[in-house]
Amino acid sequence: MPVAIITGASRGLGRALAGALAERGWDLVLDARGAGPLEETAVALTAYDVRVQAVPGDVTDARHRAELVAAARKLGGADLLVNNAGILGVEPLVPLARHPLDGFRAALETNVVAPLALVQEALPLLRRAEDGAVLNVSSDAAAEAYRTWGGYGATKAALDLLSAVLAVEEPELRVWWADPGGMRTGMLAAAEPGEDLTGTPAPDEIAPLLLRLLDERRPSGRYTAAQLREER
Repeated sequence: MPVAIITGASRGLGRALAGALAERGWDLVLDARGAGPLEETAVALTAYDVRVQAVPGDVTDARHRAELVAAARKLGGADLLVNNAGILGVEPLVPLARHPLDGFRAALETNVVAPLALVQEALPLLRRAEDGAVLNVSSDAAAEAYRTWGGYGATKAALDLLSAVLAVEEPELRVWWADPGGMRTGMLAAAEPGEDLTGTPAPDEIAPLLLRLLDERRPSGRYTAAQLREER
């Protein structure tokens, strides 16, 4: 069975991607900071008759990242790494003039440094996989100037560039940096309290679009859920 490591997997897009991969028969190593919700997710996914390892912890912790990769190794390797965990840096979002610098530093650690560190940790397994792949979850805020989204968007822009360079340096791997667009998640609600999210897609609607990258073995590059939807 192929094995995927997914960060931020207890809710939102991470959980939706985990469910879609379990349905395809993938074994999973799941990360999240909350042990309770993560264990609930893992138990639910075992209904698909796959192996699921729940490894609670913080992706900014080097020991935790090593535990994730060790868990994948015990399952047979790592065919896919999904860097999905992320934080806003401040809730609700504020203009850059008032953005707390400690919050920005924390967002850089979680959204940029941790994904790179986890890639480095997992690379030996990904290189050995028949068709190893990395999926880094980006944002439209990485490419567009939205008021109050400057700090978070800067971290995602940095992740985009890291992804592009990784694709050049590791041509044997497929490296995708994918923008899911706005989703009906707790993060978006925290970013902009009071915003009407009624017409915003749920993560379960977005996950199958992003997994087309995997199913169709798309070449390395930046993709958007909107683009993938239009191509159906």
